[in-house]
Amino acid sequence: MAVGTNVTAPDGRESRILIKDTWNTDILDELRPQAGDPVIYKTRYRGFYRTELDSVLKELGVQWLIVAGATTSVCVESTIRDAMYRDYSCVLLADCTEEPIGHQFPRSNREASLLTIQTLFGWVSSSAEVIKALA
Repeated sequence: MAVGTNVTAPDGRESRILIKDTWNTDILDELRPQAGDPVIYKTRYRGFYRTELDSVLKELGVQWLIVAGATTSVCVESTIRDAMYRDYSCVLLADCTEEPIGHQFPRSNREASLLTIQTLFGWVSSSAEVIKALA
């Protein structure tokens, strides 16, 4: 599924992979940014690729990233790898990410990605554990 590939959204709308202002790039209502929040438009699977994400994070003095998202083995893992290469420390919220690729099969890449991330690129935790630690 390459960038621009036509797909049908869960609600039946026509959409395209990683194309701005389509279902695939919509922000969920529950996660709408507040006034003044930076919004980064991601054009590829990696959040740092050709975006201002790194410069925005550096300007804010961010060193730690708490990561959630869809497609654990693609977008999430790719972004965490790039973050580690840029000296960010990442915590993946395992209960806030999922793996739609292969979900209908007895196994998917999710467990391999979680193992790779916790072994080489950061930490894997749950949202409850992180909320408790930040309290």
